[in-house]
Amino acid sequence: MHYDPIKRTLGSFFNQTPWLRIIFYKLLDLLLLRSWHIRRALGQWNADRGNLPADILDAGSGFGQYSHRLAMINNGNRVTGVDVKAEQIADCNEFFVKLGMGNRVHFEVADLTTFVRPGSYDLILSVDVMEHILQDEQVFANFNKSLRPGGTLLISTPSDKGGSDADSHDSDPGHPHGFIDEHVRDGYNIKDIEDKLRRAGFSQVDAAYSYGRPGHVSWILSMKWPISMLGASKIFFLILPFYYLLTFPFCLILNLADLNGRHATGTGLIVKARK
Repeated sequence: MHYDPIKRTLGSFFNQTPWLRIIFYKLLDLLLLRSWHIRRALGQWNADRGNLPADILDAGSGFGQYSHRLAMINNGNRVTGVDVKAEQIADCNEFFVKLGMGNRVHFEVADLTTFVRPGSYDLILSVDVMEHILQDEQVFANFNKSLRPGGTLLISTPSDKGGSDADSHDSDPGHPHGFIDEHVRDGYNIKDIEDKLRRAGFSQVDAAYSYGRPGHVSWILSMKWPISMLGASKIFFLILPFYYLLTFPFCLILNLADLNGRHATGTGLIVKARK
């Protein structure tokens, strides 16, 4: 399934006014379990720094949801968002200027396989990006070069435990693609990504599973089924509020259980690495 047409439809609706876009960010924060994990990790990182201002790279900034959060957790933070999609970069720059935040949040078109700003950042955040990039070790090396000594890399990405909900191409010829067919890998093996980051120069690497059993069920209810419906017909935009009215309380409970649990396995990974 291709996300982009659905993203464009949602984006065009919520982009009508800045306050609608902020509501969109808040909805994503509630619906996306990975956002729960990222928010907690960012809060811990900010507390560990003593709430000092930081220079931050949002590597694969998309709609700008996380760039907004990074700017809001500390008014002194300076955030650079990069993405390969020029239309999203232009859109984000325009939006943050309207918010009056253009002096400390800006966006650039960039390819992470070549983007390097030596010793420029205290934090690099990469949310659901690395599964789209074939030359991942080159990107990890670029991240390491771009961080200052003691800087932190925070990654959210699918694991190889079904993170892309992908069926094997060999085992099921009738289903040649998984739910998301834009990924170059179905997910990371936890040891594999730790080894790649160490080879890139990171000395401290901690990878943990997210989307354990409760999180995976929440993802099916809150994301997979709704997006599948929207992909089938836009008429489901009318039904969606009623669907979430019924399912969202269960998703909240499942998300809390996932956030506060330590999972032996899971379909997502939260990875922290320090230079």
